[in-house]
Amino acid sequence: MEFEEMWSDRLKSLKGNAIREIFKLLANPNVVSFAGGFPTLGLLPKKEISAIANEILTGEDAEKILQYGGTEGYSPLLESGLNYAKRFGVQGEIKNTLVISGGQQGIDLMFKAFINKGDVVLVENPTYLACLHILKTYEGVAVGVDSDEDGINIEDLENKIKTYRPKIFYVVADFSNPTGKTLSLEKRKAICEITAKYGVIVIEDNPYGEIRFSGEKLPSIKSFDKTGNVVYVTSFSKTIAPGLRTGIAVGDERIIRKMTIGKQAVDVHTSNLSQAIVDLYLRRGLLQPHLKEIIPVYKSKKEAMYGAIQKYMPLDRVKFTNPDGGLFIWGEFFDKSVDLDKCFMDCVTKTDTAYVSGSSFFAKEGITNCLRLNYSNASIEQIENGIKKLGNYFKENL
Repeated sequence: MEFEEMWSDRLKSLKGNAIREIFKLLANPNVVSFAGGFPTLGLLPKKEISAIANEILTGEDAEKILQYGGTEGYSPLLESGLNYAKRFGVQGEIKNTLVISGGQQGIDLMFKAFINKGDVVLVENPTYLACLHILKTYEGVAVGVDSDEDGINIEDLENKIKTYRPKIFYVVADFSNPTGKTLSLEKRKAICEITAKYGVIVIEDNPYGEIRFSGEKLPSIKSFDKTGNVVYVTSFSKTIAPGLRTGIAVGDERIIRKMTIGKQAVDVHTSNLSQAIVDLYLRRGLLQPHLKEIIPVYKSKKEAMYGAIQKYMPLDRVKFTNPDGGLFIWGEFFDKSVDLDKCFMDCVTKTDTAYVSGSSFFAKEGITNCLRLNYSNASIEQIENGIKKLGNYFKENL
């Protein structure tokens, strides 16, 4: 049976997520991958999670946990999750909070609630590729906003708002994916003021904010929200475990209600077992000790990668970010004609090392001179050897 004429308009021209497609090519265990954004396997808190899960499933409420639950979320987690968000200055009540199946679902539910075909969403240039991927499924239009060393260029943001009249502005304020940049305090305040002035909804995505190596912790954009136009989305994927697929969204009660209605048609509710595990993990104060364990490891890996970059990369032709936290380093060749998409397979074949080409992170197509490197999923030795191989390849072939 032929399906080509039967696909929906929203999916027939949509390509797979670039990183998920790359994973298919990395079955060879000899390949060192800087492509994903996975937490370090040995640091996942399996002992604590196992003990909590066993306690839940052998307790008197086990059957309730295994039964259907409310779409809004498991009541204890709504409370503990909201308290967790307050670490970044987010204020709200239970009615302003929704449990979501990972941060990506928060983005998806927001676009489902607001975006019609042709509606504009502003994003940082570059931005989280899943945001662009999700937006395409709703047939929205992404427009990039210029970025400085400390994140979004505020003047360009206001100009783009005036020109394109977007419904939504999507931004990662802390250690953005893919660049690792962090928005300054002044820019966080300015984003709140400008978007409120023009009636633009802000999705503030914060998956990495806890993973800080240096510098001062900053309050969220949401903490400056006076009109209810900012929706704060965070997940526990990078701080506890991605397999739990659990996060929260905090926003205006009316927006949360629309997101809840949208979620009812997707997964009914986030796994009760996952929610109960995360709730007890938070309530028992296990997160802070875990962060104290993982942050030094990620910091050492970031420093190893940045140090290797300084030794082996052709720095007369390419520049890299040096983030204060998160999981990624971003590289940009000065020559815009460099095509890191085209040479990707050749590079993997010759070096047994993989990166993610930056083209997937831009609203505008055709930007091929950038790459994203992840340091959390490789050992220090792999980072040193892999960056050396990439550097030699770039020197010889680009």
